[in-house]
Amino acid sequence: MDEVLTGYWPHVVFILTTVISALAVVDAAMTKRDVRAAIAWVGVIMFSPLFGALLYFLAGVNRIRKEKVLQQLDDAVLYEELRDKLLVHDVVGFSGAQFAAQKRLGDSISRFRLLGQNRVLVLSNGDEAYAAMLNAIGGAQHTIALQSYIFDHDEIGLQIAQALIEAKNRGVEVRVLIDSVGSKYSRPPITHFLETAGVKTALFMTTFFGLRLAYANLRSHRKVMIVDGVLGLTGGMNIRKDFSSVVLKDQVMHDTHFELHGPVVHQLMLSFAHDWAFTTKESLRGVQWFPVNEAVIPKTGVPVRCVPSGPDSTLSNNRDILLGALSVAQHNVRIQSPYFLPDLQLIAALSTAARRGVQVDILIPGHNNLKTVSAAMDAQLNQVLETGCRVWRSYGAFDHSKLFTVDGAWSYVGSSNLDSRSLRLNFELDLEVFDRELAQSLESRIDAVIARSTQVTLEQLVTQPFWLRLRNKLAWLASPYL
Repeated sequence: MDEVLTGYWPHVVFILTTVISALAVVDAAMTKRDVRAAIAWVGVIMFSPLFGALLYFLAGVNRIRKEKVLQQLDDAVLYEELRDKLLVHDVVGFSGAQFAAQKRLGDSISRFRLLGQNRVLVLSNGDEAYAAMLNAIGGAQHTIALQSYIFDHDEIGLQIAQALIEAKNRGVEVRVLIDSVGSKYSRPPITHFLETAGVKTALFMTTFFGLRLAYANLRSHRKVMIVDGVLGLTGGMNIRKDFSSVVLKDQVMHDTHFELHGPVVHQLMLSFAHDWAFTTKESLRGVQWFPVNEAVIPKTGVPVRCVPSGPDSTLSNNRDILLGALSVAQHNVRIQSPYFLPDLQLIAALSTAARRGVQVDILIPGHNNLKTVSAAMDAQLNQVLETGCRVWRSYGAFDHSKLFTVDGAWSYVGSSNLDSRSLRLNFELDLEVFDRELAQSLESRIDAVIARSTQVTLEQLVTQPFWLRLRNKLAWLASPYL
């Protein structure tokens, strides 16, 4: 037997390698939605048969989309008695005639209904956002659900962690969910501090020994806090001292967050409950997490819906909503993004809008906190400039805000950046808001920054030294995973 194996082992290895590689190629061809990703993986597998196949099965298979952890809930069920009052069927009076089509698009993309009677308050920096968080935690009576990509163990993180501990000690049910990658931004991680005090805390996508390699590139970028099921906070702001002027003085970074009252808060809670069950297998149900109380719903308000997206059944929801908004834009589009690396579909939509006569203004940081991302952005700006879009670089403090408005009547805000990571790899949570007042307020904020920014021109890009343009292109090649 040993002699047979010794003589034929090359044939056995060849057959096994061929079978494994063939299975990997078939899986890539049948499951990948992006033809470029499929071609890339097939190339890797064929040119490096055994290693490429193993790499594909380790990092290329999207296992998240195949897992069904929690039954998808219809938020309207929670409001069965109030359904007719809360569902919004016509957005024309809130935004304009062109947005009726956008509303239908959102209905078909997001599992969440468009609900009215919501109040949206803008929190324009870390000082306002963290004060709102502390006030909400201090007033909590029943439940607190908090989810963040980064929750640092620093002056701000400890303030909020201590408030959560005090809430837990007075009988409030507290759940804290932090992304596993984001938790490593500070040492020691805040999780130990919370867990030692008895606060139920979990890391998204992790094992006892650290990150699961198959999932290490899939992160929860969502930032959500829900208190007593009736007050919500969400947006782009992580929990860290970088956004506190009290701590960092003139070195502070800027961001935008939002405080919510109304039925959309239930949608935030459903999103959190889904992620918590996925991570811990604990199901958060009952009136303490999902109260149905008409008295706490604002008498008047605006239509809002949550738009979850991620590498599961909600893949590319955020991109598809933005594509629809660009297609109905008639006058102007304003975008503020710290990491502007849109894919080809979004570039085409931006370019088409500009060519139709829509004024498209894109505001990006002049000094980015991620140098490689900044270089990759520079390599791609010519694609939107050539078609009539205007790009502006802001200077001063780095701004992490993610804001998107159309025609002064519709807004898209939340955790999503305009890059491949947010559009395909991260779990994100955004808000679609049909409201002129909010959109015009955000437009004014963007315009105020544009007024003291520098416009980027094609001439500036093409006259850069060759070594700089080459560096930017090399960074751009890595942009899908930055």
